[in-house]
Amino acid sequence: MAHPKRKTSKSRRDKRRTHYKAELPSLTVCKETGAVHTPHRAYTVDGNLYYNGKLIIENTAVV
Repeated sequence: MAHPKRKTSKSRRDKRRTHYKAELPSLTVCKETGAVHTPHRAYTVDGNLYYNGKLIIENTAVV
């Protein structure tokens, strides 16, 4: 295996890592419920599960 001949400085290491940044997730607003959620993911509103603006699982909890 290859071994480094010189120690990589902190400055050089950090310059290389400048492209590895966390990005903000894209968000969308549901036309039916008005909930803000990540696209292409199921989301809950008042205990009900929605996907693509459609009710998938209704909350049937007894109150």
